[in-house]
Amino acid sequence: MFAKMEIIGQFNLGFIVAKLNTDLFIIDQHATDEKYNFEMLQQHNVLQGQKLIAPQNLNLTAVNETILIENLEIFRKNGFDFVIDEDAPVTERVKLISLPTSKNWTFGPQDIEELIFMLSDCPGVMCRPSRVRQMFASRACRKSVMIGTALTVNEMKKLITHMGEIEHPWNCPHGRPTMRHIVNLDLISQE
Repeated sequence: MFAKMEIIGQFNLGFIVAKLNTDLFIIDQHATDEKYNFEMLQQHNVLQGQKLIAPQNLNLTAVNETILIENLEIFRKNGFDFVIDEDAPVTERVKLISLPTSKNWTFGPQDIEELIFMLSDCPGVMCRPSRVRQMFASRACRKSVMIGTALTVNEMKKLITHMGEIEHPWNCPHGRPTMRHIVNLDLISQE
């Protein structure tokens, strides 16, 4: 439905006023762009790993070790890499050989534990540790359209169209609502 919205204009250099049929909406231009940018980072960004000087033992339980081994690709997309020794005793088969790093962000075993916990609930589903999500939210915020920026109708239309391309467009990664329903124009008296 976002693609069908008609742009009315920009309000206060921070909000887009749009109409769908007889419903009027106000859309936060920064929160909307931030949510889209965040979702794109979440889906497509592969974190680069920093090789360790020596492989590191992780002291995993047998169950957690199995979860990690069964979800190696998800760990790799998050910048973690491991060497697996199938001949080693259970709980000692996995050694960490690479950790994700990104500018001022460093990650470690606690992020591996969090990923294992998340994957125990949803095996095989791409997920990110909370600190990676925080990093992506920070990056998305900095690269998004700022409040105070004048937008053309095409730029506003692009932001609204992007809302229809993501699964949960209703809040930015920091929790701010992206849009609000103002009024149904049929309810306004013609007097």
